[in-house]
Amino acid sequence: MIIRNHNASDKDELVRLIGRFRVKLGKLKGIEKDLDLKSAQEELTHYQQKKFPIFVAEDKEQNLIGYHVCRVEENVIWSESLYVVPELRRKGIGTALYEKGEFLVKEVGGETLYNWVHPNNDISISFLKKRGYDVLNLIEIRRKRQNETFTQEITVGKHDFNY
Repeated sequence: MIIRNHNASDKDELVRLIGRFRVKLGKLKGIEKDLDLKSAQEELTHYQQKKFPIFVAEDKEQNLIGYHVCRVEENVIWSESLYVVPELRRKGIGTALYEKGEFLVKEVGGETLYNWVHPNNDISISFLKKRGYDVLNLIEIRRKRQNETFTQEITVGKHDFNY
């Protein structure tokens, strides 16, 4: 496995991975989505226009198997999206990609890589807890979206929320 900065020749594979990531996020919210490569391409274009660092993981055959996009705001770095193809998870790929973001934080003099995580994204939450992340300082509260299905109830402080 090689972790590197993305390049122009990665476009088609990266768009497909971004699309798969968005399908997965929809499922976390109870929304069934089809793979939308047009929207994924728009998302990649947005990242590139904003000059967000994009790290990719490739296997021995040079196929992309994961990516990590970081949003840079002065010395604050956000993990915008991290995705590894499901069949290759738990092999250190996500960790290696995430470490690139943590290294970027150190380069700009920051203290931590910031993350937004869906409350029912147990995979990401477990991954981050294992890496020492555990501070929750904001919650997002909104109305239910059209076609969204709540899958669980969570408690934040003294309040119960459908999610």
